[in-house]
Amino acid sequence: PAPDKRSRISLISKKEIRYEGILYDINTSEATVALQSVRSFGTEDRQGVQYVPPSDVVYPFIKFRGSDINDLHVHDKQEGTPAGAPAPAPIAAPPPPMQQQRAAPAPP
Repeated sequence: PAPDKRSRISLISKKEIRYEGILYDINTSEATVALQSVRSFGTEDRQGVQYVPPSDVVYPFIKFRGSDINDLHVHDKQEGTPAGAPAPAPIAAPPPPMQQQRAAPAPP
């Protein structure tokens, strides 16, 4: 079965950057995964890649192409949401998801 839309997702991109957010959408026809309230934890201690620091920025939405995902892990439902509770309905349509952005080069 597909993960619940309130599930907390951790994914590692092909560039070995870990992102964590709440599942917003899985589009099988476009092979994309969209997360909301997304944080970037950078490359952490993964070896063999150029270091990318973590960021304190919380992105409203990021859409990842399946081909850009190296690993994906479903942690749990969003904290504070009782099991079996319906997903909260948005008050207004969300902004269009952002495409995964390339990290800015590290300062010299």
